[in-house]
Amino acid sequence: MFQHSLLARPLGALAGSILVSLLLGSAVAHAADAIVPPHVRQQTTPEWPANVAADHDVDVVVIVTVAADGSVLDAHVDDSAGLDYDHAAIDAVKHWLFEPATRNGRPIPARVRALVHFAPKSATPAPLAPAEPAAAAAGPKLPAAKSSTRPDPVIPDSASKEAAEDPHGPTEIMVAGRARPPSRGASDYPIDVGELSVVPRKNASDLLKLAPGIMLSNEGGEGHAEQVFMRGFDAGDGQDIEFTLGGMPINESGNLHGNGYADTHFIIPELVSSLRVVEGPFDPRQGNYAVAGSASYELGLAQRGFTAKFAAGSFGTQRLLLLWAPGGESRGTLAGAEIFKTDGFGQNRDSRRATAMGQYEGRLGAEGSYRVLASAYATDYHAAGMIRQDDYRSGRIGFYDSYAASSFARQAIPEGGNSSRYSLSADLDSRAADTTLSQQLFLTYRSLRIRENFTGFLLDVQKPLQSPHTQRGDMLDLSMKEATIGARGSARWHGQAFNEPQHLELGYFARGDFTSGIQQRLAADTAQPYLTETNIDATLGDIGLYADADLKPVHWLSLRGGVRSDLFSYDVGDNCAVRDAERASTTNPPLDQSCLSQDDDGRHREPNQRTSTSSIAVMPRASVLFGPFAGFTLTASYGMGVRSVDPSDITQDPKTPFASIQSYEGGAMYAHRSDRLALSVRSIFFVSYVDKDLIFSETEGRNVLGAGTTRTGWVGNARATGSFFDESASLTLVRSEYNDTHLLVAYVPSFVFRSDTALFQELPWALLGHRARAALGLGASYVGPRALPFGETSDPVFTLDASATLTFANYELGLTMSNLLDTHYRLGEYNFASDFRSARAEPGGASAQPTLVPERTFTAGAPRAIYGSFSIHFGGV
Repeated sequence: MFQHSLLARPLGALAGSILVSLLLGSAVAHAADAIVPPHVRQQTTPEWPANVAADHDVDVVVIVTVAADGSVLDAHVDDSAGLDYDHAAIDAVKHWLFEPATRNGRPIPARVRALVHFAPKSATPAPLAPAEPAAAAAGPKLPAAKSSTRPDPVIPDSASKEAAEDPHGPTEIMVAGRARPPSRGASDYPIDVGELSVVPRKNASDLLKLAPGIMLSNEGGEGHAEQVFMRGFDAGDGQDIEFTLGGMPINESGNLHGNGYADTHFIIPELVSSLRVVEGPFDPRQGNYAVAGSASYELGLAQRGFTAKFAAGSFGTQRLLLLWAPGGESRGTLAGAEIFKTDGFGQNRDSRRATAMGQYEGRLGAEGSYRVLASAYATDYHAAGMIRQDDYRSGRIGFYDSYAASSFARQAIPEGGNSSRYSLSADLDSRAADTTLSQQLFLTYRSLRIRENFTGFLLDVQKPLQSPHTQRGDMLDLSMKEATIGARGSARWHGQAFNEPQHLELGYFARGDFTSGIQQRLAADTAQPYLTETNIDATLGDIGLYADADLKPVHWLSLRGGVRSDLFSYDVGDNCAVRDAERASTTNPPLDQSCLSQDDDGRHREPNQRTSTSSIAVMPRASVLFGPFAGFTLTASYGMGVRSVDPSDITQDPKTPFASIQSYEGGAMYAHRSDRLALSVRSIFFVSYVDKDLIFSETEGRNVLGAGTTRTGWVGNARATGSFFDESASLTLVRSEYNDTHLLVAYVPSFVFRSDTALFQELPWALLGHRARAALGLGASYVGPRALPFGETSDPVFTLDASATLTFANYELGLTMSNLLDTHYRLGEYNFASDFRSARAEPGGASAQPTLVPERTFTAGAPRAIYGSFSIHFGGV
């Protein structure tokens, strides 16, 4: 507690001094060198090419040079939709008028990217403003206001002439982002966070809930990676989902806690502009761990300038956040840092973390761009762990308590852990004639320690040759270090045939991981290790090639897909290869040794052993899209994916050191866009087969390989965006069963509903020339009962989170309430044998006998919490 109070004082003082400084600085913020980008004042609707049927939507991206008087000086195509469309787009853009860019209020020439939309003749044309960077160009978008709603700016002739003769030439307002891959069907969700950022979210993992069928749980504490459930899969701590940030892998190959462990807590959620979630292995770019699907985060910051935010509230929680994005650059040039601490609800849930992230995007010649991303993260936390239901009902322990702090099962060290992550990536895009070239390099260093106890005092049974002992406790102490280096690249050819755009992409992925990990059991009374279970050093390789085609025989039919092939290699050194001997030596018994130096016949051998293997996976993937017809598009997709196995499961020369999946789906999408509404609706039926699924093991403390499984289900979701609201809702129904017994897969939810709602509006009252803007956010989640082992079923979970913000000029006040209804719910529920009553803690020492009878066990969900925040923005728009 002394440590916590020492941290709380400087954090509050630091926040206070920073906010006071920014309050003073904001008084002169308007004197900063602020650049406001141009926007459309009047535009001409493009004419459809004479020889093309005007019954489908087409977009052309154009680079526009805007003079200081708002006229168009030059325009050229950046992303082609075919020569006929390109010519029509250029002809239209040359007649557009802009409100010019300004620097400190003075007009200047600028170069921006514009999206020219060809709407079907049966639809109402929706004029579009200059496009945002490509990295943020997906998701629902509202068209810009028509020229009649925006008065022409008054620009003095002298200022216009001076700016038009600017010797520095046009200002590069926009730095190109990274284009998203083409859609793979109804289960490919390009999500622009947009106004839904007002909905309460603890971390970047919570953004996954914007995609349907996703549930998050976390029995390990604030610093532990989230347990992710996606469309009937228990992806554990990320093992069945491929996670990336700006193309850089997040999954950790060789992590002893779970091969593919993915901790996204190092991502500052306010810096996430968009993410792409693909539920299923349907894109040839998806690699290892894309079994349930993949999630790709992209950074961006619409609020330019400086932002400082301090939040504080329930359970001693404090958070200081600093954001920076220079004016005039793309949304992708940014930096952010945060410091966070909390005492946590109940017992043993305190945590501390610090994060720093920075990204820079720049131009590389006339047709290229580059991007550099660096991040640093560290955290330390405690966890309450599991609670047996019979102990809670008998009153021996409270709902929010921890056995580590109880009077009858006290442990010398509570559950929890610490981790750090340092990463660097650099990528570049360039275009030569009709080919776009991309290349990325990445480097990550990661350390992790986790302490968990799922079974209490149960597994430490007396063995014949061991020294006499009582149950010493089942606390797992895992630590690992990992370094990752890798690269990815692609060449995408753009052509035209049948008067339609055609694309072909060839790419590669290469990754090497160098890991070292050890897992031991700790004695409850001394916190000293008494048993080594695993001690492994491994060198892992993953080298993959893929080919992807995007073909359009006719405008209403898209054929997308290809094949991916990966080689997985393992070189594993097991430093504790012999942990038991059937006929140990009687003259030299192993006694309490963990890693034995003898084999089953008592002969001497070294305790270590090295194994190596490699294998190739071939994964075909294909999607067919029919439409759009009056806004409707029908899709069908097929794909195979793989998940490499844990290095501890490797034996010499196995043929397939990976688990594989086959997935099929069919769906329908509807999209509508008008001046007042952007609407997207999807309906999907799917089936997936996995040959070796992951099943949670309480004795191992993680998911382990199990039997094959099958999932069948339906997903529906919709998103509607208007001038004052943004709503996203989804429902997933799925049946997950084991192939051998046809029993339901344990712990997987079969019913998941999620709703995210944002309401926002400028208030009608003005003060000092400014109008306040109010926003409300509401997040609702319902998770149906889940199957548990031995025929048990969990309770359903329903939670509501709400927030409200008020923005005036450069200042913002916020109020957030999580678990608004103060629901008493179990975040995670399990059913297995455990016993947390230590014999040393019982009177007489003889009444606490271990039991193998399964008992319901749970982790408590957080009670209602209230947080307030204050933010200052200055030096940007």
